[in-house]
Amino acid sequence: MKILLKKVQKKHLPLLKELAKSLHIEIEEEVKSPYNKEFVDKILKGDKDLKNGKGVIIALEDLWK
Repeated sequence: MKILLKKVQKKHLPLLKELAKSLHIEIEEEVKSPYNKEFVDKILKGDKDLKNGKGVIIALEDLWK
């Protein structure tokens, strides 16, 4: 059986975790990101590519030509 708790105040979370632990109940927290996962993956891939030398350097003066 699954139970979903909504609108739990942060100050009550440690108490709920301790209660669940004492009752041998598994807790799974899901944190929702305000960002689209595909967008985040694209940005992280770009950062990784830059670190691996797969980037192009353009002088600021040449940017608007």
